Amino acid sequence: MNGSDSGRLDRRAALKWMMTGTAALMVTDRAALAQGVTSPAARGYGTDPDLVRSYQPGELWPLSFNDHQRRTATALCNVIIPAEGSVPSAGDLKVQDFIDEWISSPYPAQAADRPRILGGLEWINEESQRRFQRDFADLAEAQQTALCDDICRVAPADSPLHEPSHFFRRFRDLTAGGFFTTPEGARDVGYVGNVPIPTFEGPPLEVLQRLGLA
Repeated sequence: MNGSDSGRLDRRAALKWMMTGTAALMVTDRAALAQGVTSPAARGYGTDPDLVRSYQPGELWPLSFNDHQRRTATALCNVIIPAEGSVPSAGDLKVQDFIDEWISSPYPAQAADRPRILGGLEWINEESQRRFQRDFADLAEAQQTALCDDICRVAPADSPLHEPSHFFRRFRDLTAGGFFTTPEGARDVGYVGNVPIPTFEGPPLEVLQRLGLA
């Protein structure tokens, strides 16, 4: 399995990442776009986090993943976006910490994901034990892929894989949203963004003349 689960992402960095990733993830979530994101202050949760200060464990909202869930989430992140060449895997970039912060926050659009993600991680380990007698994180890559292949498409409502397939779809969106809002993920898709260029010659003379500016 690619990647390592050593170390935790700084809590302030994770919070900033979660706030940045919200816009990217809402593009893929039509229901959230229609509903909008309600400020926690409007629901009595208090003010938004101060992203300048550092928070100690127990402040703000508690995180959701226990060690077992976090290890499973890391393995699943690595299946969805493995390392390739010089590009790190999602797990290497600590996308699992981004997902943990996301589902732990009290914002309605994020909090709604919490039971599905936690339930799905439990299911994938139970299914892994049933099929292979090992936890998902301990499986060979081919076994992990085979299990994910069964739930990567939305299953019919009467299928026992219906809810697991919805879990995988949402976990995949969160993994991609987290990964591609990192500098490494942005570079992987060729996104340049707002970067300075050595010289700037300004608009062409023809355009300036048409606008009466030259």
